Amino acid sequence: MINEPTTPSAASDSQESDELAVTYEEHRWAAAEAESDFAMSRRARLKARGPYLAAVLPEIAHRAFRLPAEVEAEAADALMEIARFDAELSATDLGRDGEFAPLAAILLRTESASSSQIEKVTAGAKALAMATIHENAGPNAQLVAANVAAMQRAVDMADDLSEDTILAAHGALMEGQEYAQPGRFRDRQVWIGGSAPTPHTASFVPPHADRIKPAMADLLAFLDRTDIPVLPHVAIGHAQFETIHPFADGNGRSGRALVHVMLKRAGATRRLTVPVSAGLLVDTEAYFDALTAYRRGEVAPIVERFTAAAFAAVSNGRMLNRDIADLYAEWEHLIVARRDAAVWKVLPHLVCQPAITVKFVQDATGVSNPAAQNAIDQLVAAQIVTPATASRRNRVWLADGVISALDEFASRAGRRG
Repeated sequence: MINEPTTPSAASDSQESDELAVTYEEHRWAAAEAESDFAMSRRARLKARGPYLAAVLPEIAHRAFRLPAEVEAEAADALMEIARFDAELSATDLGRDGEFAPLAAILLRTESASSSQIEKVTAGAKALAMATIHENAGPNAQLVAANVAAMQRAVDMADDLSEDTILAAHGALMEGQEYAQPGRFRDRQVWIGGSAPTPHTASFVPPHADRIKPAMADLLAFLDRTDIPVLPHVAIGHAQFETIHPFADGNGRSGRALVHVMLKRAGATRRLTVPVSAGLLVDTEAYFDALTAYRRGEVAPIVERFTAAAFAAVSNGRMLNRDIADLYAEWEHLIVARRDAAVWKVLPHLVCQPAITVKFVQDATGVSNPAAQNAIDQLVAAQIVTPATASRRNRVWLADGVISALDEFASRAGRRG
């Protein structure tokens, strides 16, 4: 079992790694017409001929895992920090009305942005805020906004984790991107790395499409286990998902959404999305190396990576929470308005959506158009928001303080050490 107190011997370690390692099977490659247009050297063309090797995954639904005692102990400490952070922020009230929801929403957004950044899809806080209200956003910001929606959907369905719910989350993530087959398992071979239009020189070739459904059924059975400590369970489940690579695109972001589903199902988090992806961003090379080691049958590195990421995420999340709480307190002193004025209803929404329009304020607070405009005017007078656009039609206002706090969070997440 995973919680054996003794460190396994070198011989048993080697045997277990062999049993857990990915093996490979040969598949015929049918050349596509598009390959003839791909410029390659003669040597590269020779390498891209003939059959290729695709991964065959060991089943893990009922497999026992062993970890060094120190790795397991540190993972338990990290899980305790996650639970403590969730409890701390759940007990935190923003403002006079005791609003908690903005803190949960802002952490979900930061986690979604960090998860996208691991895939080199980057968008600053301002661009993401604009994309959320469908205003003047570039393609990357739109992709990150879709990831926010997908992660929220996945977390909402944590109590009913199934093939259908995983497919639904992927559908939300890749909506409108037909090449990615949104909401469906892939029906073609994909691969990671390599510069050729074939899988022959890739650094890793996931299982053939025919193996996806049984591999996912095995993974779902593993996810239902309760005999493995939570953080190792999460790390192994994530690594297995990434190794299956069940989708044509969006696997990394879907797999990191699964992390939060597992944490919530285990009761480690109740109201928050702890920004674990932001912790992984501290050293993405080590994260990808740990996934590679997992495919060789080594479990400890991915558990260690998630342990380090959890500590980094909690530390960074606490700083973000403090920055937002301080900013909110400052706002309350800047506003001069009756207690029943609409402007007070806007403040919590401004935390989780720092780009606003009159229509957004109306929809979020239920006030009339004149009341929404008056609330924004009061926020401008208090220098809490500033106009983002010069045009008076469809004007957008930005809460620069929130955007700065979010950008500083992202900056800290990208630093090592």
